[in-house]
Amino acid sequence: MGAPSDVIAAWRELLTTYNGIATHLDQVLQSAHGLNLNEFETLDRLIEPGTEYRPMKDLAQDMYLSQSALSRTVARLEKDGLVERQLCATDRRIVDVSATDLGRERHAEAAATRLAVLVEHLGPGSAR
Repeated sequence: MGAPSDVIAAWRELLTTYNGIATHLDQVLQSAHGLNLNEFETLDRLIEPGTEYRPMKDLAQDMYLSQSALSRTVARLEKDGLVERQLCATDRRIVDVSATDLGRERHAEAAATRLAVLVEHLGPGSAR
């Protein structure tokens, strides 16, 4: 392990790189698809293979959002018709979330945009 200052410098460089990519991705997703990065990531987690419904609690554990931020994100997606919430059939304390057909369509379009932005920043020949 390097000197503490080297580790801190590496951490700061990582954060700067992440923030730059995330900001650019957020702007492009907003402009092209009307989704912010949190909304896209929420849809992305709901559309994983084999996923029909996901409990909000599980979704929150997988993401970098607080429970309240995720709840607001899901509410916006639901208002736009991209997800739906329902009470779990076996435990009414649990709220399940799923992507609608419209949400799946919007995700598919936005996923291509995400890939293009990530290739631009992280692919071969990029100026990482």
